[in-house]
Amino acid sequence: MRHFRIAVIPGDGVGKEVIPAGQRVLEAAVAGEAELAWHHFPWGSDFYRQTGSLMPPDGVEQLRQFDAIYFGAVGDPPHVPDHVTLWGLLLPIRKQLDLFVNVRPIRLLPGIAGPLRDKNPADIDMVFIRENTEGEYAGVGGRVHVGTAHEVALETAVFSRFNVERVVRYAFELARSRRKHLTSITKSNAQRYGMVLWDEVVQRVAQDYPDVTVTSLLVDAAAALMVRAPERFDVVVGSNLFADILTDLGAALMGSLGLAPSANLASAPGMPSLFEPVHGSAPDIAGRGIANPIGAIWAGAMMLDHLGLSEAAARILRAIERLTQEGTVLTPDLGGTATTEQVADRVIALLQD
Repeated sequence: MRHFRIAVIPGDGVGKEVIPAGQRVLEAAVAGEAELAWHHFPWGSDFYRQTGSLMPPDGVEQLRQFDAIYFGAVGDPPHVPDHVTLWGLLLPIRKQLDLFVNVRPIRLLPGIAGPLRDKNPADIDMVFIRENTEGEYAGVGGRVHVGTAHEVALETAVFSRFNVERVVRYAFELARSRRKHLTSITKSNAQRYGMVLWDEVVQRVAQDYPDVTVTSLLVDAAAALMVRAPERFDVVVGSNLFADILTDLGAALMGSLGLAPSANLASAPGMPSLFEPVHGSAPDIAGRGIANPIGAIWAGAMMLDHLGLSEAAARILRAIERLTQEGTVLTPDLGGTATTEQVADRVIALLQD
């Protein structure tokens, strides 16, 4: 039997509800095939209120010894500002472990009524590849004349040829394994340095993938096209900010932000990758037991697949699809009345059918 050490950071809000639900599903999926040794870390806003930090100074070093990281959510507005929570926990992990690419599947699951009335699951099936450590989230900038009428804030996006190329190349490889179409999201008509470099890298890497069709879209046009003709997208690659925004639009097309998973993949072999739902801490429903666990369960399936437990991951996805097709055990965000635990229970039951 294979053994894996998983760092679990439920974090804040509904993260503390959906991650335990996801753990139960993962345990059921790998039973008899692998052992998942969970190591819990109480990092997040509660830890911040106790210690003044979102995680210990050596927090990232502690994570290096694990095979993967299962992450819930971070954020406790208005008690702790979002820029404090994000930059105090998730972004340092991404940067220091060099989790260079963020993978976000966007699919309309069977049985789910998305907001686009004329679109079906065959029309909404794309994967976003998001640059994950630089761009608009590089953290380069500052403020001067603070507190005066002349206060100035600078936020500088950073694009390195090395980093853009490895993310773009990852996207091309994925496109080659799917429908052989890649869309690059840009804004080089207005951002003539970073985005022009981005376009140049895409054009250069495309020469190595003559079998992949490449389309370049300005981010505003891409947003409109995702609503009007989502079937035009297969694999989409974008900068940290652009892909972050467009994937939330994609989650809306899926029918709920609670359905959306993601993987933050490490560049170095042996370094843990991080897997998380993208819905955030959802403080408005935290503690009520009604948060949708499907995004967390799906993210867990991506983790299993990354660890080489591909059949278990596939069984989870099939169970999720059967659950949404049935339509009887769904949380309120999908029009149902089920609790977080009831959804997890049903997924486990479907795994065993």
